[in-house]
Amino acid sequence: MTDRNDITIAAIHGKTPRIHDSAFIAPGCRIIGDVEIGPDVSIWYNCVVRADVNRIVIGARTNIQDGTVVHCDSPKPERPEGWPTIIGEDVLIGHMAMVHGCTLEDRAFVGLGTIVMDDCRIETDAMLAAGAMLTPGKTIPARQLWGGRPARHMRDLTDEALADMQRGVQHYVQNGRDHAAALGMSG
Repeated sequence: MTDRNDITIAAIHGKTPRIHDSAFIAPGCRIIGDVEIGPDVSIWYNCVVRADVNRIVIGARTNIQDGTVVHCDSPKPERPEGWPTIIGEDVLIGHMAMVHGCTLEDRAFVGLGTIVMDDCRIETDAMLAAGAMLTPGKTIPARQLWGGRPARHMRDLTDEALADMQRGVQHYVQNGRDHAAALGMSG
């Protein structure tokens, strides 16, 4: 187990997190088990990424904002592979989200305080609005915005909205570098 700057990186069941050197992991985070974190990822203050019963993959330049919990679900007789959590590249995950046993494709957006449940998929360039809950087995198609509890289609996303999301990705890559430097964590 590694504990530096109040960051816990721990192995469990013979699986150790694999974190790219360029990733920013903020103080207060707990990264446990079969986790793979790609280049220029930022995982913000007090997040939990716990892969004790399945795997979690986080693609390049994705950011997971403060207080978010990312988990997965274990194998079941009816689904031997269980539900890993697979997060693509350039994904934005807002503060205090709960992401569990789902797939977030490249450039997906998960708003503040959302819940994404088992066997869900948010396709490329799709968005789950702040406070929404995507119930098990649902898919948000590409370029759609869904909101509410339970979430439902609200409207299609414009090219400008998608461009704003990509500006957000670039902001968080730089902001992660800035925080790492301010905390004396850059290499």
